[in-house]
Amino acid sequence: MTETRAPLITPVLVAGCLIILVSFAIRASFGVFQIPIATEFNWPRAEFSLAIAIQNLAWGIGQPIFGAIAEKMGDRKAIIMGALIYAVGLVASSAAVTPAAHQMLEVLVGFGIAGTGFGVILAVVGRAASDENRSMALAIATAAGSAGQVFGAPLAEFLLSMMSWQDVFLIFAAAIVATLALLPLMKTESMASKSELEESMGQILIKAFKDPSYTLIFLGFFSCGYQLAFITAHFPAFVTEMCGAIDPSGTLAAVGVSSTSALGAISISLIGLANIAGTLFAGYLGKTYSKKYLLAAIYTGRTIVAALFILMPITPTSVIVFSIAMGSLWLATVPLTSGLVAHIYGLRYMGTLYGIVFFSHQLGSFLGVWLGGRMYDAFGDYTFVWWIGVGVGAFSAIVHLPVKEQPLSARTA
Repeated sequence: MTETRAPLITPVLVAGCLIILVSFAIRASFGVFQIPIATEFNWPRAEFSLAIAIQNLAWGIGQPIFGAIAEKMGDRKAIIMGALIYAVGLVASSAAVTPAAHQMLEVLVGFGIAGTGFGVILAVVGRAASDENRSMALAIATAAGSAGQVFGAPLAEFLLSMMSWQDVFLIFAAAIVATLALLPLMKTESMASKSELEESMGQILIKAFKDPSYTLIFLGFFSCGYQLAFITAHFPAFVTEMCGAIDPSGTLAAVGVSSTSALGAISISLIGLANIAGTLFAGYLGKTYSKKYLLAAIYTGRTIVAALFILMPITPTSVIVFSIAMGSLWLATVPLTSGLVAHIYGLRYMGTLYGIVFFSHQLGSFLGVWLGGRMYDAFGDYTFVWWIGVGVGAFSAIVHLPVKEQPLSARTA
C-alpha cells in the first residue's frame, strides 16, 4: 500500500503568497515617498516619518484584532475587510495635504496591512499545512512578502518618474483590491461555534499570558520590528544623502543605477531578494533544529552586520553588501517566531496569539520609524538611531535563550 504524503504547495499557500506579495510590495515602498512628499509640502522629515510610524503601530494593534476576526467570522471575511480598509486608506491619503491628515489616515493603511499580511495569512497557511510541511509553508508565505519588497520600492520609484505620488497611491489601492479575486482559493475548515470559540480562546490566552516563554517571545520580537521598519522607511533617504557618489563608468551605472536615489530604492529590493533565500533556509532549518536558538543566531547576525556597516565608510559597495547580508536575515525570524508560537500553544488560535506577539514587533516598528525622523531633524543624520538598533538586536539574541520550547500542554499535563 502506497503512503500518500500531503503536498507542500496547495491552493491556500499559492493564494496566500500572492496576497502577501501585493500587500508587502505596497508597504515596503513607503520609504521611497519620504523625500517627494516632504519636499512638495516643505515638511520636516519627522512629519512623514511619524505617518509611517503610526502605520506600523496601527498594523500592530490591528493584527490580533484581525486574527480574532478570522477565527470567529472566517479567514476570507477578515481578508476582504483588510483589503478594503487598505484601499480606502491609500485613496484618502492621496488627497491629504497636511501632516495630521497623512498621519491619521495611516491608521487605515496599517489596519489594512494587518488584514492582508502575516497574522491572518500565516494562520491560514499554518492550519492548511501538514505537520511535516508547516515550517516550510510558513517560510514560503513569508518569503512572498520579501518578493513583494523586491519590486515594491523600485516600482514606486519608476512610477514616480512618470506621475505624481498621489496617482501612485491610487494605482496601489486598485492593486490591493484586485487581490480579492484570489479568495475562492482560500478554503479552510469550518469554524467552531461562537460560545466554544470564546471559551477556548479565553483559556489559551490566560495560559499564554501566564507563561514566561510567551513574554520572552513577545519582548524578543521588538527589535525585529525596530530594525526592519527603520531601514524600510529611512534607508532609501539615508543612502540618497549619505552614500558616496556612484562611479559613472562603473557596473552600477552600466545597469542603470546612476544616482544614490536609485541605489536607495534598489537597496530595498536587494534586501527583499536576499531575504527570499534567507527565509526559505530558516524555514528548512526550523524543521530540524531548535527555533529559539535559530532566532538567537539570526538576531546576533543582524547585530554584527548593522554595527560593521555603520562603522565603515558608506559607499555603493558597502550599501550593496549590507543589503544582501541584512536581507538574508530580514524576515527569517517570522516563520520561526510564528512556528514557535504554533508549536508551544497550538494551531487553533495561532492567529490571535501570533498577532499579540506581533504587536511587540510593531511597537518596535513605530519607535524605529518615528525616532529615525526625529533624530534626523535634530542631528542631521541617523547614527544615534542606528546604534539603538544594534543594542536592541543584541537584547533579542539574549532574550530568546531561556524560552521553553516544548508544547505548553506537555508542560502542564
